[in-house]
Amino acid sequence: MHPRQPRYSVSRVGALLLTAALFWLVHAPAARAETLDFEQCVATALRQNPDLSVSRAQLDQARAGLRQAQGSRLPKLTASVNSVRTDDALNAFGLKLSQRKATFNDFGIGQFAGPSSLGIAPDGLNHPGSVNNFNTRLEAQLPIYTGGMIEGSIEQAHAYIKAAQNGDVAARQRVIFNVLQAYQGVHAARAFIGVAKQAEAATAAMVKTIDNLVKEGVVVKSDLLSAQVRLQNVRIQVMQANNAEVAALDQLHILLGIPLSQALDVGAPVMPTAVSGSAADLRALALADNPGLKAMRDQLDASEASVKVAKAGLYPQVGLMLRRDWNDSNVGLGASSYTVGASLSWTVFDGKVTHSAVDRAMAGHAELQARLLQVENGVALQVDEARRKAEEAEFRLDALRLAVTSADAATDLVKKRYANGVATIVELLAAEAQQDKARADVVAAQYELAMQRAGLKLAIGKLEPNQL
Repeated sequence: MHPRQPRYSVSRVGALLLTAALFWLVHAPAARAETLDFEQCVATALRQNPDLSVSRAQLDQARAGLRQAQGSRLPKLTASVNSVRTDDALNAFGLKLSQRKATFNDFGIGQFAGPSSLGIAPDGLNHPGSVNNFNTRLEAQLPIYTGGMIEGSIEQAHAYIKAAQNGDVAARQRVIFNVLQAYQGVHAARAFIGVAKQAEAATAAMVKTIDNLVKEGVVVKSDLLSAQVRLQNVRIQVMQANNAEVAALDQLHILLGIPLSQALDVGAPVMPTAVSGSAADLRALALADNPGLKAMRDQLDASEASVKVAKAGLYPQVGLMLRRDWNDSNVGLGASSYTVGASLSWTVFDGKVTHSAVDRAMAGHAELQARLLQVENGVALQVDEARRKAEEAEFRLDALRLAVTSADAATDLVKKRYANGVATIVELLAAEAQQDKARADVVAAQYELAMQRAGLKLAIGKLEPNQL
């Protein structure tokens, strides 16, 4: 006999498959987050950040403007084909002449019978039949003198290109600063999380200890309630720090042009180096190298060139023209002719339209000069402020590290005094709160120092990954 084969019901097989699926879901490896260090973050942002796409598009526009202005110096060549049918006496006769087909009959010679017929109106001349004409034309126009309009347009285009290039550098450095802000923000948030969790663990242990002491009748229940309140506050701080980490990572996603759904982690923290030099030296460096200021100065040059363009309307315009025509009663290249000409035009009076355009351009130039001065003063102030705050943050960080050591020692002492019944719960909670604050202040000071140093380098135009 054959051995009996085991039988499985459909429901049992389904249960086995469900169990296997659940086991795979539980034990399947989670998607690992891509870890990028600061240089990789900057490289990704410079490649994908939307702000830089805008600045590159502006640079492309400026370059196209230069090609357009330079093209105005070259001859303009146009080709056209026009057709007409008319029985207008003047035009019909002229079209026959253009086609080289005029005859004596077109003058009504058949009606001429001597001097006595001179008063007769010839029908062939006054009442011609309909004439068809196809005109094919090639025409070249070359500007000789434009009152400085072409030269001014080219100068303006060059200035706009330089402005766009410096604007692109400024946009790059702003992106680097924003990436650093978010990147270090992640590390600062994680440091806050570490401080908060350390406080949570210590407070939870304290709550457990006080609970035992309450049960033994050593301390009053109000001490336990105070400790529990502190534990809840510390847990809120943990939640806030976790939210700050998520927000910083989300901001980094946006700066890098990465979808929020894509897992991302950061590498080691970075700390920009200190910038050496006196306040006067750093201000001078910023005024010379700040790319935003350079872009504004280039825009000022462009506005000066726009004044030259506007003034071109005050001067005569001289040009040459060369034309080749073909005229035929059918489509084709029949009778050909050429025309060479020169033109000089000068607007004598236009109701002060041109003068007003010049005044407007000069006023715009004056406005840009005033705005440039304002921005220069603002950059100088930014340099001084960032320099002072960076020095302050560095000094403050050293002091706060000492404060942490002092707070740790003070908290240990109060804990011992509380255990011996010498100190109150209020004193213990105050000491632990001061300890947590000192640790958090160190984290905040480290972040502040990094951002102030980066802000100073941004102001002087030296914020590049290889210059941190």
